[in-house]
Amino acid sequence: MHDLLNQISTTLRGMWKYRRLGVLIAWIVAAVGAAGVLMIPDRYEATSRVYVDTQSILRPLMTGLAIQPDVEQQVAMLSRTLINRPTVEKLMQMAQLETAGQTKAQRDALVDNLFKSLAIRSTGRDNLYTLSYRDENPERSLQVVKSLLTIFVESGKGAAGTDSDNARKFIEEQIKNYENKLSEAESRLKDFRLRNLEMQGQGGLDVAGRMAEMLSTLSQARLELREAESAREAARKQLEQARSMARTAPDTSSLNLATPDLDSRIDALKRSLDALLQRFTDQHPDVLNTRRLIKELEDQKRREIAEMRRAAAASPASPVVENNPAIVEITRTLASAEVQVASLRARVGEYEGRSARLREQLKVAPQMEAELAQLNRDYEIHRKNYQDLVSRRETVLMSGELESTSNLADFRVVEPPQVSRRPVAPNRALLLPVALLAALAAGVGVTFLVSQLRPVFFDASALRGATELPLLGVVTLVKNDAMRRRESRSLRRFLLAIMALVVLFLIGMVTLSYRSSL
Repeated sequence: MHDLLNQISTTLRGMWKYRRLGVLIAWIVAAVGAAGVLMIPDRYEATSRVYVDTQSILRPLMTGLAIQPDVEQQVAMLSRTLINRPTVEKLMQMAQLETAGQTKAQRDALVDNLFKSLAIRSTGRDNLYTLSYRDENPERSLQVVKSLLTIFVESGKGAAGTDSDNARKFIEEQIKNYENKLSEAESRLKDFRLRNLEMQGQGGLDVAGRMAEMLSTLSQARLELREAESAREAARKQLEQARSMARTAPDTSSLNLATPDLDSRIDALKRSLDALLQRFTDQHPDVLNTRRLIKELEDQKRREIAEMRRAAAASPASPVVENNPAIVEITRTLASAEVQVASLRARVGEYEGRSARLREQLKVAPQMEAELAQLNRDYEIHRKNYQDLVSRRETVLMSGELESTSNLADFRVVEPPQVSRRPVAPNRALLLPVALLAALAAGVGVTFLVSQLRPVFFDASALRGATELPLLGVVTLVKNDAMRRRESRSLRRFLLAIMALVVLFLIGMVTLSYRSSL
């Protein structure tokens, strides 16, 4: 730490030795800097403010019916991308910045200057944009801002229409493309169905489902056939039993002869007679009429039974085949069962044939179903894309009509282009302190550099360390009054020179600030 302090002290004492040179350099640099600041040409700024109104009443009304782009984002992007080379070249033509005989290098320099000086700034959420340009000529800066304002408004109004036209053209091209694809998919699907017409059922080409349904139907038909055959065998056994009982009967008098129709009518009349007797007397006409009808039916029954017995006695070999009502009824049931069995056998045979054909189709059904699924998938994809494109085309058309009939973004010029009366640049009051600091830094730097180039030893230890030789002795300078006065005058002149430099710069800063405030 002691060595570091000695080194710093030696360096400062060496710089102090060349303080006059440092002051001279500081004055020279300050004079050059002040002259340079004063010689910088004045620049005038022209500005204009534009408000973009994006709140239209049609936007909420057309929600879901038309495409509503983010107008605020579009305008913000336009403000960031508007300043490009084509726009600058168009701006140069509109503002008449090009002169006759201008070289390519001069033109490129002018384009670069416009790139650096043009600015479009946004204030944020208020959709308020400020257009500005700085130039040495106030009239030229004003003309440039007017041209830039025109380009900004025209670009903002024409961007949405151009996007709608491009989108409509692209969608129409895609619709034509998908129309061809959809027609080809429909043709392939139609050809496939015509080739495999015999395999198509009511449920399509699901042969496995049809096979399962057919097997279930076949099982049901076989069950019904077995039930019909069992019923037929039961009826046949009943008929044989009835005939055997009729043949073994002792005589015709013991035959169980019956007249079902007459018996049912007699029973009905007897029940009616009981109901009448509960309400009327025996001499009531309805009661007498009912008894008369019962008596007539009983007489008719006795006559029919007598005729049946005489017929049975005349043909003893088959006593009941034609006359016994039970045997007749069983015979009818047996005949009906025979008919039903024959019908069910035909049905089972038909179902077995269909099942055999479905088994053959089932072997090639997976390949057919996979091919049909692929064709249907391609067709559905093309159809869905086609319908979506048609719907989007209508949306784009409605959006284009909406943009043509109403302005979704209204550009309003809040402040027309105007140029400042006083120069906005350079800020000389700020540049002068910079020049002063640069001058002081130059003076200090020169003194440090000279002290390093021409070093001086101020104590014995520094000399002994630098030469690495033994030091025999030190001679000390004894200052008299004349030397002290000379050093005092030198210090005062140094301080006065520094103070004069600072005061002059302060006066210049105050003067410039006063002039700029007028």
